[in-house]
Amino acid sequence: MAKMSVYVVTLGCSKNEVDSELMLSILDKENFEVAVDISNASIIIVNTCGFIESAKEESIETIWEMTKYKKYGNCRYILLAGCLAQRYSKELMEEIEDIDGIIGTGNIRNLNNILENLNNQKKQVKIEDINNAYLENVNRINFSSSAYVRISEGCDNHCTYCIIPKIRGKHRSRKMEDIINEVEYLASNGVKEIILIAQNTSDYGIDLYGEYSLYKLLDKLNEIKDIKWIRIHYLYPDHFSDELINSIKNNAKVLKYVDIPLQHINNSILKKMNRRTNKDDIILLIKKLRKEISNIVIRTTFIVGFPGEGDAQFKELYDFINNVKFDRLGVFTYSKEEDTIAYNMPNQLYEGTKEKRRNMIMELQKKISENIMASKIGNTYEVLIEECIDENTYVGRTYMDSPEIDGVVYVNSKTKLNTGDFVNVKISDFLEYDLIGELVHEFTK
Repeated sequence: MAKMSVYVVTLGCSKNEVDSELMLSILDKENFEVAVDISNASIIIVNTCGFIESAKEESIETIWEMTKYKKYGNCRYILLAGCLAQRYSKELMEEIEDIDGIIGTGNIRNLNNILENLNNQKKQVKIEDINNAYLENVNRINFSSSAYVRISEGCDNHCTYCIIPKIRGKHRSRKMEDIINEVEYLASNGVKEIILIAQNTSDYGIDLYGEYSLYKLLDKLNEIKDIKWIRIHYLYPDHFSDELINSIKNNAKVLKYVDIPLQHINNSILKKMNRRTNKDDIILLIKKLRKEISNIVIRTTFIVGFPGEGDAQFKELYDFINNVKFDRLGVFTYSKEEDTIAYNMPNQLYEGTKEKRRNMIMELQKKISENIMASKIGNTYEVLIEECIDENTYVGRTYMDSPEIDGVVYVNSKTKLNTGDFVNVKISDFLEYDLIGELVHEFTK
C-alpha cells in the first residue's frame, strides 16, 4: 500500500515555523512521507495563526483555498493546527465541512495517532492540553543555514490586548540541556545562525531555575563550535538585566541585535495594556544598551489605536520614535480580539484613525531608515548569503537584519557564492530598507 504524503502550510510567526518542522519531523515514516509539492499531497495540514484579525482572515482564506485540492486534486484529508485552530476549533469544524481534524497547540505529539485514524470516518479534535511540555529530542528537518529555536512556550504576561496565554498556555521554559542538544544537532547539519524565540525570551528560566537565565543560556550556546551567529527575538523590556546586557556584549557569537516589543511609550496606555514597564524605564534601557554595546541594532514594534489613545498620547509616541530613531521598527494597528480585557474597554477608535496613525509612523520610520542606510555607505560588513538572483548578484543579510522582517544586502560578486557562505561586503549604495555592496574578500571563517 502506498504511503500517504503530508504537506504543511505554515502561516503566522516563527513559532509556527518551528511547530511545522516538528510535525514533519515526527511523522511515522513507515506509513507517511513528506510531500514536496502540495498538489501531490494526500494530507494537507494548515498551521494557522489567530493572533490578530488580519492573521485570522489570512488563515481562513488559506483553509478555503486548500479545500480546492480536496475537491479537484489529490488531497484526501485536511487538518488544521496552530492558534486559530486551537481558539475556534468548534466553529471551524461546523463552518467548513472539508476539515477532517484539529491539532491543538499542545497536541502536536498526537499527530501520528490522528493521521492513523483518519480512515475511521470520524473527525478528530485534539485541543485538550495547551500546557503540554515542548516536544523534545526530535531531529528537525526542512531548515536552512538559519534556524529558529524555541526556548520556552506560552506566556504569563496577560497583556490586555493579547489572546496568546489562552491558546498557548502558561510560560514553560525548556531545560537548558535540551536547547543545547537541539542547537548542537542543528549545527552538525549545517545551520550557521540560530534565532532564539519565545513569546517572551526575557523570562527564560524563571520557572525552572528560580532566576531569569537567558544570559546563562547565551554563555553556553556561545561555546558551540559550528554556530556562527546567535540572534535573540522578543525580549520584553521589564526583565532585561545587566547580566543579559553583559552576555550580549561579551559573547562573540551573540549578535549585537535585540528585538524588544515596546508596544507604546505613554504611561497611561502602557498601564491599560498591562505592560509591566514605563516610559522612564524604557528610555533608560535604550540608553544603557547603546552605551554598553557598540553598534547595537534595536528592533521594536508598536501598537497604535489602542482604546483611549488620544491625539496627545499618539503624538507622544510619534515624538519618541522621532527622537530615539530605532534601527528597525514595525507598527500594528490595535486589533479588537474576543476574550481579551481590551475588547470591552471604552473609547475604541475607528479603523480609519488607526490606519492613519500607522501610516504616519511608517512614513516617519522610512525617513529614519533611509538616513541610517545612508550612513552605512563605505562600511564593510560580514554577510550571510541566502540566495542567488542572477549570475553576479546575490541576496544576503548582515547581523543587523533578521530574516523576513528586516532588510537585505544585494551583493555584486564575480566570484560564485553559495547559500550559507559568509563573505565580506563593502556597502556602495542603499535603498529605503536595504543595502547594496560589492564583494571585497572571499570567505570569512
